[in-house]
Amino acid sequence: MSDNKVQIFDTTLRDGEQVPGCKLNTEQKLVIAEQLDQLGVDIIEAGFPVSSPGDFKSVEAISKIVKNATVCGLTRSVENDIKVAAEALQYAKTPRIHTGIGTSESHIKFKFKSTQEDIIERAVKAVSYAKSFVEDVEFYAEDAGRTDNEYLARVCEAVIKAGATVLNIPDTTGYCLPHEYGAKIKYLKENVKGIDKAILSCHCHNDLGLATANSIEGVINGARQIECTINGIGERAGNTALEEVVMVLRQHPYLNLDTGINSKMLYGISQLVSDSMGIYTQPNKAIVGANAFAHSSGIHQDGVIKNRETYEIIDPKDVGVTESAIVLTARSGRAALAYRAKIVGYELTKLQLDEVYTKFLEFADKKKEIDDNDIHQIVESSSIYNEINSA
Repeated sequence: MSDNKVQIFDTTLRDGEQVPGCKLNTEQKLVIAEQLDQLGVDIIEAGFPVSSPGDFKSVEAISKIVKNATVCGLTRSVENDIKVAAEALQYAKTPRIHTGIGTSESHIKFKFKSTQEDIIERAVKAVSYAKSFVEDVEFYAEDAGRTDNEYLARVCEAVIKAGATVLNIPDTTGYCLPHEYGAKIKYLKENVKGIDKAILSCHCHNDLGLATANSIEGVINGARQIECTINGIGERAGNTALEEVVMVLRQHPYLNLDTGINSKMLYGISQLVSDSMGIYTQPNKAIVGANAFAHSSGIHQDGVIKNRETYEIIDPKDVGVTESAIVLTARSGRAALAYRAKIVGYELTKLQLDEVYTKFLEFADKKKEIDDNDIHQIVESSSIYNEINSA
């Protein structure tokens, strides 16, 4: 793999589906999986096969239809989990088993009531067993964000020896600051023997709103896989948003990192996932929100009309949005009104625009947004309508 290629590991169908009330049936999962494959994601985490017969069936069905991406199944460090995952993945062109265990002091002490040495032993045993079924084994060190770096390095070294090809370093609770998470990845790159035999992966949660920032800091410091979901859906406050990391790397070419994702599909797949899961995407969501390319401030509208790049760093067409939206409100200026009026058929002179603008403000103070029908009504009720109509 090229050193500047960042693999995209999409877990919309696994971590994303863990959102309360967002259960997908197999048919819905297949539609999304096909779109993810066309989008160009490198790995699709299709589910947690042992968790239910329905999840097993979905992983198996997805394995049969995915043409390009690796298909991955999640397990705990439990033999039966791993065996069931291998069965579900048997039809995949390129299967991956994703197994692991908690490594933080909190998880070891309270969740497992165990010791550091026992956790390493269990991790090695799980990876070795998974390796007996598939070549590609990813190991997750759950709560790595709060795990001591020296101990985490020992765990990573042990599982690489056991055959792990990818090391997932999750900020499971979304606790890390970007510089801390980046430093953790850097420490592992520099202190784990055999690290050149495995890919470091970022799996960041958004509890403090830092999932994207942490993932970007991770790849800057040597990670080469980002685990993410469409629209950033997932447990609690969600996961790293796929569309965000893809466009961050695309808009900062000096980082010399790219994903190979077909960004023009981002808006469409965002809508598909939102509709399928019944999750409303917040209007101000970066990249794919309804307002991501909408402008209502007069100053912003004037700038965008003159040159889009004054207020937009991304061409909306690059993410599958037809065009920027000039939204008319009481905060809009004459430039925006003239622009929208021209679209609906009125080429106004400066004096005519002044007259119509006065009427526009009267309407706008009573109504949140002015639509095309309102523009016709505003112009027709103005004193210069006859002048415009006879021109």
